[in-house]
Amino acid sequence: MEGEAVTDRRSDCLFCKIVAGEVPADIVREGERTIAFRDINPQAPTHVLIIPRDHYPDMASAGAAGIGLLDEIAREAGEIARAEGIADSGYRMVFNTGPGAGQTIFHVHGHLLGGRGLEWPPG
Repeated sequence: MEGEAVTDRRSDCLFCKIVAGEVPADIVREGERTIAFRDINPQAPTHVLIIPRDHYPDMASAGAAGIGLLDEIAREAGEIARAEGIADSGYRMVFNTGPGAGQTIFHVHGHLLGGRGLEWPPG
């Protein structure tokens, strides 16, 4: 159902496996409801994925839940950007939603990108 988390970890979800500690990741920061780790295929000097511990398939479903999860991801992004030294120079947060937008893992995740000039428009 849209807006509801699948709180039982999905056995076929890579990010649920990372949350459960079944798959290793280079963890940058952990919060009560989120975890952040370095992307294995970085597109910028700083490329960190920020995910909720609960499973939501995409940004729209996480936002529809109305529990402030996307706000929390944005706060975490700001903290990570400060820790990585990119807050002042600027950074980008990207949520790919759906296969047409390039989403390949269907567990909501924000890409925090920075450390180099980022062109506009993206893509």
